Amino acid sequence: MAQIKPRKKFVKNPITGTKFTIAVSSAKGGVGKSTFATNLALALKKNGCKVGLLDADIYGPSLPKLLSINEKPKSEEGKLIPLIKYNIQCMSIGFLTEEQTPMIWRGPMVTSAIKTFTQKVSWKDLDFIIVDMPPGTGDTQLTFSQEISLDGVIIISTPQEIALQDVKRGIRMFDKLGTKIIGLVDNMSHFIGDDGKKYNIFGSGGVEKTAKEFEKEFLGNIPINPEVGRQGDNGMPIVESMPDHDISKIYINLAEKIKNKYL
Repeated sequence: MAQIKPRKKFVKNPITGTKFTIAVSSAKGGVGKSTFATNLALALKKNGCKVGLLDADIYGPSLPKLLSINEKPKSEEGKLIPLIKYNIQCMSIGFLTEEQTPMIWRGPMVTSAIKTFTQKVSWKDLDFIIVDMPPGTGDTQLTFSQEISLDGVIIISTPQEIALQDVKRGIRMFDKLGTKIIGLVDNMSHFIGDDGKKYNIFGSGGVEKTAKEFEKEFLGNIPINPEVGRQGDNGMPIVESMPDHDISKIYINLAEKIKNKYL
């Protein structure tokens, strides 16, 4: 992990145009973080909030696919104008590049891109910006935690130990950087079969146990459901396309808790 500067040297700048900035992090790839961030943003909208969604995964942006956005943002007075989808203001490096273009960038270029998205985007009158962070504990996480005023971070994991090893590193990083951890979510926690039985495909209880170990709040479980992936692939995430689905209700209830915590 890159060297962490002493906390007293941090100069944190808020993202203009929003009241609160909340990051969604996993430290481990492949645990459903982008799907979670997108559905959480939509759930906050359904709770009456004005929401922005910032895809900060420079190397692997998911937002264009998850929201089926194929246009490029315009600029005005030196600032990028967020694209609007499902009444959410959105920004991603994926809007500025072709879908299969690899981002072969070194650390300083990543940091520069992050500063562009946080300082040179014309976010308008938002209650929340949800930041979809990339996996790992590298330049992007350090840039946000050291230089951007984050109001909190939600950590996503699946319950198996190989994922939780990285999650624990992420918790220690955010704690050391002084970033508030709102809580942990156990994503893809289990699967309910056609027989009605519960199957713990990735094990069980690991995320809640980790939350207790680090004295963080456990925010709950989100089961595996084929509709989540199917709707995301169609560009209309499940909270938007099927708001009465059991999975959507989990997101909407969580969003209500976050709204009540901050607003």
